[in-house]
Amino acid sequence: MENRPTQLAKGAARIVGRVLEREFPDPPVPLDHTDGFTLLVAVVLSAQCTDARVNQVTPVLFSRLGDTPELLAKVAVEDIREIIRPCGLSPAKSQAIQGLSRLVLERHAGQVPSTFSELEALPGVGHKTASVIMSQVFGKPALAVDTHIHRCARRWGLSDGSSVERTERDLKALFPVGRWNRLHLQIIHFARRDCPARGHVLGSCSICSALAAKGYPVSE
Repeated sequence: MENRPTQLAKGAARIVGRVLEREFPDPPVPLDHTDGFTLLVAVVLSAQCTDARVNQVTPVLFSRLGDTPELLAKVAVEDIREIIRPCGLSPAKSQAIQGLSRLVLERHAGQVPSTFSELEALPGVGHKTASVIMSQVFGKPALAVDTHIHRCARRWGLSDGSSVERTERDLKALFPVGRWNRLHLQIIHFARRDCPARGHVLGSCSICSALAAKGYPVSE
C-alpha cells in the first residue's frame, strides 16, 4: 500500500533534511572496512553491538583468520567465535560468518552479491544488513533502518514508530530516492552526537529545537 505522508510530516522532513545536510554533508560509513566483504562481516557483527566495539574486533578477526570468503570459509566456527565474543551473540554470529563466507564462495565466485534476494539468502543477513551493502557497496538506493534511525524518525514526527518496516516506508516516502543512501548515515551520526535515546536535551539538539520552534511536536 502506497504511503501518503501528512503535511505535518512533510514539513518536519524539510527541516530535518536541511539540518542534516548542513551538519553532515558527506557522512562516513561508521564501520571500518576495506571492501564489500569486510563490510558485510562488520555489519553482521554490529547486530546488538556498538560500531566502536565492532571496529575493535574486526582488525583482530581479519588479521588472524583472514579477510576473504576463501579464508573464512575454511576456519573453524569455534575459532571465529573466540575472537568475536566481545560483540555478543557469538555462537550465532560465528556460524553466520563461516556460512556466508562459504556461500559467497560457492554461489557467487567469491564476490559479494548485488541483489537483495541474494544477500538475504546468506546466513545472518537480514533486510537491514542487505540495505547497508546495497547502498554503501553498490550505490543502489536503499535505506537501512537501525535503532537510531527508528527512534529519531518517531521523535521528529516522521513516522509513528509502530515498526521498523513502517519507519523505512515512511522515510522513503518523505525523502527523494537520491537522498536515501546519505540520509541513513546522516541520521546515525546526528543521533549519536546530538539526539541520543537517553539524556536528550531538546535545546541542545538542533533538529528538535528547530522543529519545536516551528510548532512541530517532538516526542521522547
